[in-house]
Amino acid sequence: MRPADTVLAVNNDLPIRTRQAVHSGKVRSVYWLTDEDSARLIREHNYPVLPDAPLAIMVISDRLSAFDCVWHAEGGMAGVPGKGAALNAIASHWFGLFRQQGLADSHILDIPHPFVWIVQKARPVMIEAICRQYITGSMWRAYQHGEREFCGITLPEGLSKDQRLPELLMTPSTKGIVKGIPGVPEADDVNISRQDIINNHAAFNFRSTDDVARYEKLLQDGFDVISQSLAKLDQIFVDTKFEFGYVTDQHGAEKLIYMDEVGTPDSSRIWDGPAYRDGRVVEQSKEAFRQFLLQHFPDPDILLNKNRMPERMALARDHALPLPAMMQVSDTYLGMAEKITGRKINLPDNPKAEIIDVLHNRYGLIDQTLLS
Repeated sequence: MRPADTVLAVNNDLPIRTRQAVHSGKVRSVYWLTDEDSARLIREHNYPVLPDAPLAIMVISDRLSAFDCVWHAEGGMAGVPGKGAALNAIASHWFGLFRQQGLADSHILDIPHPFVWIVQKARPVMIEAICRQYITGSMWRAYQHGEREFCGITLPEGLSKDQRLPELLMTPSTKGIVKGIPGVPEADDVNISRQDIINNHAAFNFRSTDDVARYEKLLQDGFDVISQSLAKLDQIFVDTKFEFGYVTDQHGAEKLIYMDEVGTPDSSRIWDGPAYRDGRVVEQSKEAFRQFLLQHFPDPDILLNKNRMPERMALARDHALPLPAMMQVSDTYLGMAEKITGRKINLPDNPKAEIIDVLHNRYGLIDQTLLS
């Protein structure tokens, strides 16, 4: 077992020279580089972008988020060993495959370290696009309670839990708060229909309705690429989240790209093929940890009921989970990363020191006045 201090739990305190405050999300932190550093890196590394394109350093952490909370374990374990490196490796692999097969580019320009991406600033499409090939999770719970329409799509009667759906379903929701759309509440993570997107494409940051059609094709094609690749490993791609944005290439042309991450055990459900054929679901993704949490706490409604979010946050803050629960996630993520990429994921003993070293010596991005 790797000691707790090898986990990169805090990733927003690196001494990287920036032009604005660090944006820290649940898993990744984004450091927007100065105009001078962006231009210098573009020249020195021949990135295929305009000379004045804004760049950022994106640093992944090993934090484990579930049910909109960050969890920790006994012994000071504030994250999952290997989680960040595994997620970056998997997402980079799929983005590379998408590009090779002519689907679309991603926002990644360079990978200086297993925990780090150098990315081009993108204008995000304000949609989280969920693609579902099986009925499970929240969709199954709603179906059980009589719901048949999801994001404008009507499901047939008689479906069973964990059954393969007749076709791939695209069930988008809002990313952030989108204002001024009739019938769509001004809140994050609200389910929307295809017609909502078509009727209000500009509000969602699409350039045109043609780009809505392109986004749908990229969803279908991207899902198919990952699903077929996982099938060769006898793994089932159940569902995933896609995110998109616009960037400008070195010729000044705007293009729609994949961004954030895709096809990872964090953003997807993946099932073991042999177990599924035997009538069992064996999760190869974060869903196994979610199920553990639901069974671990005596009142699982706290985790499922959005109206009880203050209680949920307190539960995550005050409760140290059993260490084996974290290590099981580590084993799953690293195992899937090595299967998918075909190579061993090497974990650094001191990831923060390694990141600082490579960003200083190879990229000249460390602010010496911030080094302690």
